[in-house]
Amino acid sequence: MANKGKGAERGGKEGGRRSGDRGHYGRLSRERVLATALELVDREGLSALSMRRVGAELGVEAMALYRYAPSKDALLDGLVEALFIELQEYLDDAATAAGGPDDAVATAAGALAEGPQWRTELHRIAQATYQVALAHPQVVPLLATRMLAVPLARRPLAVLMDHERVLELLEQAGLDEEKASMAFRAFTSWVLGYIFVELRAMVDNPEESDPAFRLGLHRMPVQELPLLRKTAPALAEHGGPEGLAAGLAALLDRFVTNAA
Repeated sequence: MANKGKGAERGGKEGGRRSGDRGHYGRLSRERVLATALELVDREGLSALSMRRVGAELGVEAMALYRYAPSKDALLDGLVEALFIELQEYLDDAATAAGGPDDAVATAAGALAEGPQWRTELHRIAQATYQVALAHPQVVPLLATRMLAVPLARRPLAVLMDHERVLELLEQAGLDEEKASMAFRAFTSWVLGYIFVELRAMVDNPEESDPAFRLGLHRMPVQELPLLRKTAPALAEHGGPEGLAAGLAALLDRFVTNAA
């Protein structure tokens, strides 16, 4: 960040604050540390994330952050936590705005127009997850990598509360424990998988106006990849909220007979 002044550089009286928990913008908190880390990653990507960089953004030394995130892995888990906290806030705000979910969630392929409460809520969670993920695409890879590295019981509470919320809705749908666990896996796989596909890199040359050269189809061997070359332009299009809703509707129909 900006210069901290000679006193801070020399570790004098002013510099003593650098290892405390008060930065340039006031006292630190876990929420502020995670919010700052999220802003940094949104702006510069995961490769820019370090305790030193987050500390610099807050105007403190890296060691001041260790009471809030004791390691780089803890900071990464904190980013996942921040996404799920934002997801819950998004759901709460959407539920109270104008007496119901906001347009981005409520109108996806008419998925929320009819059906029992549990089904409506599962669609709402899926659409809200999609919206939050698209707002923080640089953080989305952590939804896969950190879940692979962190055991269930050690995941942030905000993540576990999301799991609990989905399982409660599946229970309301009348599924027993075995079927609910299968549906939970399918729901999670579909939502996260759909998001990963939506955010995957497809464009080879953004400056190209010709679709084929924009996608770099000339780099794909014609003989070996005829179908991929033919389908690539369609694959490059986003499915949007409607595609997410359509797939989820089909998935829920698979687990709940005569679901609305």
